[in-house]
Amino acid sequence: MYHYLKNLSASEQVGALFVIVFGLLLLASIAAVLLSLREWGDDEAAAQRYSDLRNFEGVLKTSWFMVLVFWIGWLAGDWVALGLFGFVSFFALREFMTLSPTRRGDHRSLVLAFFVVLPIQYALVGNEHFDLFTVFIPVYVFLALPVASALANDPQRFLERNAKLQWGIMVCIYGMSHVPALLLLNFPHYNNKSAFLVFFLVLVVQTCMIVQHLASRKLKKTPAAPNISQSFNWPSWCIGIAAGSILGALLAGITPFVPGQAFAMALVACVAGSLGHLVMKALKRDRGIPIWRGQGSAVTGAGGLLDRVDALCFAAPVFFHSVRWYFGL
Repeated sequence: MYHYLKNLSASEQVGALFVIVFGLLLLASIAAVLLSLREWGDDEAAAQRYSDLRNFEGVLKTSWFMVLVFWIGWLAGDWVALGLFGFVSFFALREFMTLSPTRRGDHRSLVLAFFVVLPIQYALVGNEHFDLFTVFIPVYVFLALPVASALANDPQRFLERNAKLQWGIMVCIYGMSHVPALLLLNFPHYNNKSAFLVFFLVLVVQTCMIVQHLASRKLKKTPAAPNISQSFNWPSWCIGIAAGSILGALLAGITPFVPGQAFAMALVACVAGSLGHLVMKALKRDRGIPIWRGQGSAVTGAGGLLDRVDALCFAAPVFFHSVRWYFGL
């Protein structure tokens, strides 16, 4: 498969991926629709199956969105894709902060986060200032936001409030901004094809998460952290990591990697994404909610977006910097 994909032109690779990915997503969507038409019953097992179906539908929606962004980035240019991911960061941060109560003294910091930090971060990405973009939030913003909060003259729970905002910025803006940054990396003999890296990252991480979830349902092993997640156990985690990494090796032909390198990069991304997803579950438990959206409807108007992209927010920075380090970019 590596040699087959590698020998195709860029347009032929797009066509092959279009047929494969859209075909699989279409079949999965049809299966989800058919399952939704069945009678579920009123017992606890039926409720659990219905909840699993809703989660599966959410993963499908995210997959459709990410694939759409890939093709928009390919056809319309990097700046369009950059704007789309900027909106994703905005709504994800909005969802995170709406479920994390704030005080009047936080309003100035929130305005800076949404309308100053986010645009500057994505502008740095778009202008390929990668060295500055990687330190802008962890260094400059993390020093500036507490100063803005202190000037609001509200010391009550000061550390907790600032840590909450900084964590939201780190995940929703810093982490997500690394996805479009992949579009702008330049590799030898890989010109104008960096959109495939976004596709590669999304597909291996999504595959890892889906396989891990399905394996957990089948194996029914003792959870590794039962107070955080009933579905996370080490055997299913290893199965999900293996599935995502093997798929990465199979997709090496659309990347600047050889199969061994693609396997290693997919492994790194899957480990970071799956463990990041567990961390976000811990945050949800701390807030006393099972999912970022409410039961049956969105809490914040963002539709549970953060539930769908949290793994990607952790995987993207690790993948991006691993690629830059390996190729000396």
